[in-house]
Amino acid sequence: MYEGRVVLSVSNAYEQKYYLNEDFGGLPKTIQDELKIMCVLYTEDVGGILSLVFEEDGTLVFETNSDEGDLLYDEIGSVLLIKKLQEEKKELLESLELYFKVFFMGEDPGKLIVPGY
Repeated sequence: MYEGRVVLSVSNAYEQKYYLNEDFGGLPKTIQDELKIMCVLYTEDVGGILSLVFEEDGTLVFETNSDEGDLLYDEIGSVLLIKKLQEEKKELLESLELYFKVFFMGEDPGKLIVPGY
Protein backbone atom coordinates (compact mmCIF):
# COMPACT_ATOMS: atom_id res chain seq x y z
CA MET A 1 0.00 0.00 0.00
CA TYR A 2 1.13 3.54 -0.68
CA GLU A 3 1.31 6.46 1.68
CA GLY A 4 1.88 10.03 0.58
CA ARG A 5 1.92 11.36 -2.93
CA VAL A 6 2.69 9.10 -5.90
CA VAL A 7 3.86 10.26 -9.33
CA LEU A 8 1.99 8.61 -12.20
CA SER A 9 3.81 10.23 -15.12
CA VAL A 10 6.01 13.15 -16.13
CA SER A 11 6.59 14.82 -19.47
CA ASN A 12 9.57 17.15 -19.82
CA ALA A 13 9.81 19.53 -22.78
CA TYR A 14 13.41 20.51 -21.95
CA GLU A 15 14.81 17.00 -22.11
CA GLN A 16 12.13 15.75 -24.52
CA LYS A 17 11.45 12.79 -22.25
CA TYR A 18 8.38 11.03 -20.92
CA TYR A 19 8.28 8.90 -17.77
CA LEU A 20 5.60 6.49 -16.59
CA ASN A 21 6.05 5.19 -13.05
CA GLU A 22 6.94 1.51 -13.48
CA ASP A 23 4.46 0.61 -10.74
CA PHE A 24 1.73 1.44 -13.26
CA GLY A 25 3.02 -0.98 -15.88
CA GLY A 26 -0.10 -3.08 -15.24
CA LEU A 27 -2.31 -0.46 -16.86
CA PRO A 28 -3.63 -1.52 -20.26
CA LYS A 29 -1.33 -0.48 -23.12
CA THR A 30 -4.06 1.72 -24.61
CA ILE A 31 -4.32 3.68 -21.34
CA GLN A 32 -0.54 4.01 -21.14
CA ASP A 33 -0.46 5.28 -24.73
CA GLU A 34 -3.29 7.73 -24.12
CA LEU A 35 -1.49 9.13 -21.07
CA LYS A 36 1.75 9.50 -23.00
CA ILE A 37 0.07 11.25 -25.92
CA MET A 38 -1.83 13.61 -23.61
CA CYS A 39 1.24 14.56 -21.58
CA VAL A 40 3.68 14.89 -24.47
CA LEU A 41 1.26 16.99 -26.53
CA TYR A 42 0.77 19.23 -23.50
CA THR A 43 4.50 19.90 -23.13
CA GLU A 44 4.94 20.31 -26.88
CA ASP A 45 2.20 22.96 -26.89
CA VAL A 46 2.93 24.81 -23.63
CA GLY A 47 6.48 23.84 -22.73
CA GLY A 48 7.84 23.18 -19.28
CA ILE A 49 7.27 20.03 -17.26
CA LEU A 50 3.95 18.32 -16.60
CA SER A 51 3.57 15.83 -13.76
CA LEU A 52 0.46 13.78 -13.01
CA VAL A 53 0.49 13.01 -9.29
CA PHE A 54 -1.86 11.09 -7.01
CA GLU A 55 -2.51 12.94 -3.75
CA GLU A 56 -2.74 11.04 -0.46
CA ASP A 57 -6.53 10.73 -0.88
CA GLY A 58 -6.18 9.25 -4.38
CA THR A 59 -7.05 12.42 -6.29
CA LEU A 60 -5.08 12.82 -9.52
CA VAL A 61 -3.67 16.32 -9.98
CA PHE A 62 -1.79 18.09 -12.75
CA GLU A 63 1.37 19.89 -11.64
CA THR A 64 3.41 22.12 -13.92
CA ASN A 65 6.61 24.04 -13.67
CA SER A 66 9.16 25.64 -15.90
CA ASP A 67 12.77 26.72 -15.82
CA GLU A 68 13.19 30.17 -14.35
CA GLY A 69 14.57 31.71 -17.53
CA ASP A 70 12.13 30.03 -19.92
CA LEU A 71 10.53 32.92 -21.77
CA LEU A 72 8.66 30.58 -24.11
CA TYR A 73 6.69 28.81 -21.36
CA ASP A 74 3.03 29.74 -21.75
CA GLU A 75 1.65 30.00 -18.20
CA ILE A 76 -1.81 31.16 -19.26
CA GLY A 77 -1.97 28.52 -21.98
CA SER A 78 -0.98 25.95 -19.37
CA VAL A 79 -3.95 26.71 -17.15
CA LEU A 80 -6.35 26.72 -20.09
CA LEU A 81 -5.01 23.48 -21.55
CA ILE A 82 -5.19 21.69 -18.19
CA LYS A 83 -8.83 22.71 -17.79
CA LYS A 84 -9.54 21.49 -21.31
CA LEU A 85 -7.80 18.16 -20.67
CA GLN A 86 -9.67 17.70 -17.39
CA GLU A 87 -12.94 18.12 -19.27
CA GLU A 88 -12.07 16.08 -22.38
CA LYS A 89 -10.30 13.29 -20.48
CA LYS A 90 -12.61 13.27 -17.47
CA GLU A 91 -13.54 9.59 -17.83
CA LEU A 92 -9.89 8.54 -18.20
CA LEU A 93 -8.78 10.60 -15.20
CA GLU A 94 -11.62 9.33 -12.99
CA SER A 95 -10.85 5.75 -14.02
CA LEU A 96 -7.19 6.24 -13.12
CA GLU A 97 -8.21 7.56 -9.70
CA LEU A 98 -10.43 4.51 -9.17
CA TYR A 99 -7.64 2.17 -10.29
CA PHE A 100 -5.21 3.82 -7.87
CA LYS A 101 -7.64 3.71 -4.95
CA VAL A 102 -8.39 0.01 -5.45
CA PHE A 103 -5.01 -1.42 -6.44
CA PHE A 104 -2.62 0.90 -4.60
CA MET A 105 -4.57 2.19 -1.60
CA GLY A 106 -6.44 -1.06 -0.99
CA GLU A 107 -9.91 0.49 -0.90
CA ASP A 108 -12.95 -1.74 -1.34
CA PRO A 109 -14.24 -1.22 -4.90
CA GLY A 110 -17.80 -1.90 -3.71
CA LYS A 111 -17.65 1.21 -1.52
CA LEU A 112 -16.35 3.54 -4.19
CA ILE A 113 -18.48 5.62 -6.51
CA VAL A 114 -17.93 4.41 -10.06
CA PRO A 115 -17.54 7.25 -12.61
CA GLY A 116 -20.52 7.72 -14.89
CA TYR A 117 -23.06 6.07 -12.57
